[in-house]
Amino acid sequence: MGTIKCHLSRILGERRISQRKLAQESKLSTYTINKLYNEKWQKIEKETIVKLCRALDITPGELFEYVPDTEQNT
Repeated sequence: MGTIKCHLSRILGERRISQRKLAQESKLSTYTINKLYNEKWQKIEKETIVKLCRALDITPGELFEYVPDTEQNT
């Protein structure tokens, strides 16, 4: 089946942006940002993806990645 990996922690680290600053700029809660940052999310609203992409000036393909089962354990 595979999984979806969120690259938010890497992106914020590379840009030296705090979760709090992203929450302010995206108008999302720090709780939502933290769940994505720590890969603890189960589902995500389309509006959330749009807000993140707009705030970070990225595409959904840069934020998320599909990882097949065979690559999860490597």
